[in-house]
Amino acid sequence: HRPLACVILAAGKGTRMKSDLPKVLHRVAGQPMVGHVLSAVKALDPDHVVVVVGPGMDDVAAAVAPYPTAVQHEQRGTADAVRAAFGLLEGFAGDVVVLYGDTPLVTPDTLRAMVAARRQPGDPAVVVLGMRPGDPGAYGRLILNARGGLEKIVEYLDASEEERRVTLCNAGLMAFDGARMFDLIGRIGNANAKSEYYLTDVVQIARGNGMACAVVEAAPAEVVGVNSRAELAEVEALIQRRLRKAAMDNGATLTDPDSVTFCVDTRLGRDVIVGPHVVFGPGVAVADRVEIKAFSHLEQVRVDSGAQIGPYARLRPGAEIGRDAHIGNFVEIKNATIEAGAKVNHLTYIGDARVGAKANIGAGTITCNYDGYAKSRTDIGAGAFIGSNTALVAPVRVGDGAIVGAGSVVTADVEGDALAVARARQQAYTGWARRFRDRKQKENAKKA
Repeated sequence: HRPLACVILAAGKGTRMKSDLPKVLHRVAGQPMVGHVLSAVKALDPDHVVVVVGPGMDDVAAAVAPYPTAVQHEQRGTADAVRAAFGLLEGFAGDVVVLYGDTPLVTPDTLRAMVAARRQPGDPAVVVLGMRPGDPGAYGRLILNARGGLEKIVEYLDASEEERRVTLCNAGLMAFDGARMFDLIGRIGNANAKSEYYLTDVVQIARGNGMACAVVEAAPAEVVGVNSRAELAEVEALIQRRLRKAAMDNGATLTDPDSVTFCVDTRLGRDVIVGPHVVFGPGVAVADRVEIKAFSHLEQVRVDSGAQIGPYARLRPGAEIGRDAHIGNFVEIKNATIEAGAKVNHLTYIGDARVGAKANIGAGTITCNYDGYAKSRTDIGAGAFIGSNTALVAPVRVGDGAIVGAGSVVTADVEGDALAVARARQQAYTGWARRFRDRKQKENAKKA
C-alpha cells in the first residue's frame, strides 16, 4: 500500500462573489463546495488530508473538521498555498493530490485515474489533469512530447499560434510523487507580472531536471471552477443534471426532470414518482413506491413506502411520514410523525405531534404548538377523526378512535372513542332574516 495525501486549496477570498461568506462555503446541491471536494477525496481513503485556508477562516476550518487546516498567511499564488501545507506533511513520501475547494464537481474516478497515472511505470514526478473544453479560450495549454508525456504548460498569453491551436487545456489539479514534490515546489520562483508563485511552473522545473510528467484527461464539466455567483449557478445546473440522472438510473421516475431540485444527500427508493417543481432540501430519504406530486418541498424528512405527498405539500425538518400515509395539498408537517395509513389531505398544519395509524385529519386543522415561550406536543391516537377547522391547543391528547367535531377548539384531553365538541351551540331564529331585510328596505325608502 503506497500512502496517499490530499491537499485542498481553500484560502481564496472570492472577492468576485461579493459575499461575507468564504467562497468555498457557498452551497452547491445543499452542501458547501469544499464538502463536495472532501467527499470525492474520502472515496480514495487517503492517509492524510490537509485543507489550506486563509487567515481568520475559522468557519472554513470548522466546516472541514476533523481534517486539519494549514494557513496561507498571504495570497501569493497556488505554489505558495501548497507550501503552507508542507508542515503537516513533513517527511511524507507517498503520492500527493492537490485539489481546489472551489472545483466541486471532480469525481473520485478522476482522482483515482490521476493516482494510477502517478504510479505508472514511467514514474512521473507530476501528473496534471487536463480537459478539452468546447472553447479552449484563454486556458493554459498542455504541450505533449513525442512519447505522449507532458512537456510543458504554456499560459495562453505566452503561447505561440501553433500552441494556441492545441485543444488540451490545464484543469489545475495535480498529483505528485511526495518524495520529489517538496524540492520541486520549493524551487518555484515569482519572477512574473504578479510576483506570485504559480504551481504550474513545477512542470518546467521537473522536466529541466530530467523527470517525466504526465497528463490525465477529465470531462470539462468536472473541473468547472467557481469565482462568481453566475459560475455558482452554472455549477449548480451541472450537478443537478448529474443528480437527476442518478435518480432515474436508480429507478425513480421524474416526470419533468429539469424542474426538480435535489441535494447531494437525497435518497430515493425504487418506483418513486416525482412530479414537476419538487424541491428536496438536505437530509431527505424516500422509500419505495412513494409519489411526490408537484410543487412540494421536503427537508430533513423520512417518507416510508407507498406514501403520497402533495401537491403543494411542505415537509419540514423532523417530519416522518409512515407507510401508505397521505399528505395533501397545502399541508405543512414539522417535527411530527404521521403513522401508517393516516391521512392529512388538505390545508392543515401539524407541528410537534404524532398522528396515529389510519387517523383522519380534516381540512383546516391546526396543532397550536407554540404559546410564545415553549413548544408543546399534540398526540392523536390511531383511528381518530379530527373534524375540519379544528384547533388542537397543545399539550393535548386525543385518544384512539375518538372523534372531534368540526370547528372545535380542543384545550383538554379527549379519551378514546369519545366525541368532543368544543364550540358554541348553534341557535336558529325563524324568519329573522326576512324581517331584517324588510326593516332595512323601509329605512332606505324613508331616506329617499
